[in-house]
Amino acid sequence: MSPLSISATDFVLQLPEGTRNYITPGGHARIRAELERLLRVDRPQVVSVVQWAAANGDRSENADYIYGKRRLREIDRRIRFLTKRLDLAEIVDPLTRANTDQVFFGATVTICDQQGLESTYQIVGVDETDFARGRISWVSPLARALLKSRTGDTVRFQSPAGWREVEVLCVEYLGIES
Repeated sequence: MSPLSISATDFVLQLPEGTRNYITPGGHARIRAELERLLRVDRPQVVSVVQWAAANGDRSENADYIYGKRRLREIDRRIRFLTKRLDLAEIVDPLTRANTDQVFFGATVTICDQQGLESTYQIVGVDETDFARGRISWVSPLARALLKSRTGDTVRFQSPAGWREVEVLCVEYLGIES
């Protein structure tokens, strides 16, 4: 997937007012690496294509020039976005949390729903959300319901399908893999 394509997280980036933009060290490193690649590799390549295309003459019908400029605007927009996100980020390392069975930011939580289906989720920052990999934002309804719960607790939350109850089976604090 292209780093400039729109993902579900582009629409869920709104934090509750007055809260901080928590992020794990791994998530911070991934965002910083994308920003560095855009600044040092992608943008210079596109700039050179646009310069070459501009030197070819008529720009009004020059596809390399037109699409290069459009791509350059996309890259610049993404650079501004990532820079703002990194400026607002507060890094929280789940490995530094004292051993506890209570759910906080960075926890890996195994739950069991009413049908007996077990699922494991890592509670991460809004910029790291990846439901396919079991990473849910700490501001999501499930994560907010799980926060401060303990192993053995049953929590109730509002999902898109209605009210659901899940039981907390296990709480661990592991590193967030790439």
